[in-house]
Amino acid sequence: MTKKELWQSILAKLQSQMSPANFSTWFSNTSVAETQNDLLEIYVPNNFVKEWVENRYYNQILKILREINSGISQVKFIVGRVNTNIKERTIRSSKKNKLIEENQLTLQNISIDPKTNLNKKYSFENFVVGPFNQLAHACCVSIIQNPSSSYNPLFIYGNVGLGKTHLLQATGNEILKRYKNLKVKYIQCERLISLIINSIKNQNIEEMKNSLLELDVFIIDDVQFLSGKEKTQEEFFHLFNFLYERNKQIIISSDRPPKDLSIIEERLKSRFEGGMVVDISMPDLETRIAILKTKCKERGIELSDGVLEYIAENIKTNIRKLEGAIIKIAGYKQIYSENITIEKVKDILKSYIDHNGKATLEKIIKVTAEMYDVKESDILSNTRKKEIVKPRQIVMFLLREELKMSYPLIGRKLNGKDHTTVMHACKKIEDELKVNKDLYEEIELIRQRIYC
Repeated sequence: MTKKELWQSILAKLQSQMSPANFSTWFSNTSVAETQNDLLEIYVPNNFVKEWVENRYYNQILKILREINSGISQVKFIVGRVNTNIKERTIRSSKKNKLIEENQLTLQNISIDPKTNLNKKYSFENFVVGPFNQLAHACCVSIIQNPSSSYNPLFIYGNVGLGKTHLLQATGNEILKRYKNLKVKYIQCERLISLIINSIKNQNIEEMKNSLLELDVFIIDDVQFLSGKEKTQEEFFHLFNFLYERNKQIIISSDRPPKDLSIIEERLKSRFEGGMVVDISMPDLETRIAILKTKCKERGIELSDGVLEYIAENIKTNIRKLEGAIIKIAGYKQIYSENITIEKVKDILKSYIDHNGKATLEKIIKVTAEMYDVKESDILSNTRKKEIVKPRQIVMFLLREELKMSYPLIGRKLNGKDHTTVMHACKKIEDELKVNKDLYEEIELIRQRIYC
C-alpha cells in the first residue's frame, strides 16, 4: 500500500466517523507529502487547519493507522503547498459502497519570493474591477505610477473574501516589476506579530526592525490582529513613523475601518486615518459574473451564461466562495466529462449555494454543535464542561449577532438561562474575537455553514 492509498483509507474511515460538514472542512484539502521515510506526512492548507486537526483528530487518526497495520506508526501535519498538480480525493459513502468522488483540485504552481513574501499568481491581469472595488483599485494604480507621492498610507478595508489580499499583492508585484531598485515587503499581520514577539524574546528586536527599516514599500495585511497586542503596537508605531517620515510607501488592509479597530492605540488609528481610507464592498451581479469568467479561464473550462448567472445569483458575498465553486465544478467536469447544466450545478454546489441561507435558532445550534463535535442537547443543558461551554457561548453570541435576539429571549430559548449569563457569554466572545485569530476563523466557518 502506497502512502497515498494509506491516507485515502484513513480518510474513508474518518468520513464514516464524523459529520460531512466537518470532514469537508478539515480534510478535503489535504494531501500526502512525497517522503521516503516511515513517517506519514500530510500537507494541510494553513496553520489554523493544522492546529485544529492535531488537537481534535490526531488520536483518532493514529487509532485508524494502527487498525490498518501498515507498518507506519506516526503522522505529521505540515503547512505547505506542492508545486505540482495534486489529486485531492474526497471520499463519500453510498448505499452501493461506491467510494468515490475524486475531485481534482489543481493547485497552481505557486512562486513566493522569500525576500518580499509576494506571490506571483496575484496580478492585475487576473484582478476583476467593478463598482465594489473601483476606488481601491484606482488608488493602488496611482501608487504604482508614483509610490509615496499619491496616497500614503493607503488603508483598504472590507469583509473577508473580497479580494483585499489579491489587490495588495498585485500592487507589490507591479511595483517590483516597474522599479527594480525598490525594496518591497508584504507581510500578514499575524506573521509580523510573531516576528516582533520572537525578536523581543531572543533580544534581537533591533536586528529585526533594521531589516524592515530598509524598505521602500511596506504592505501589511489584516492589521486588525494588532488588537490587544500592546508591545507589538508600540514597536509597529515606531516602525510606521520611521518609514512614513522618510516618505516610504505604506499600504494596509483590515476587515474594518480604522475608527472601528478596537483595543488599538488612538495614535495608531490616527496614523491610519492620515492618508487615504477606502473600502471594498460586496460585488454586484455583473462583477460576480465577470469574476466567474476569469476563474473559468484560469481553470480552462467553459460554462454557459445561464450557469454563470445561476452561480452569481446564488453566491453573493464572497469572491473566495465563487472561486471555490469553479474549482468544484472543474473537478467534476474533469472526472465525469459531462456537460455542465444548471441542474447539474445545483447538485454539485448544493453545499455552496445561498438560497437556503437563512439563519434560524435551530440552524445556529445545529451547525455550532457539528463544528465542535458536541450534541445539540448538551448546548441546551446546564453542564459546565469546558468542551460544551465554548460552543454554548458561541451560540449565544450568534443568536445576538445574526438574529438580533434580546439577552432574555436568548436565555429563554436556551432552556431558561439567566440573561446575565447570556450577556457575559456574548461579551466574552466579542472580546476574544478582537485578539484570537483562531476563534475568528472558527466563527467565520460557522457563519458560512449557517448561510449555505
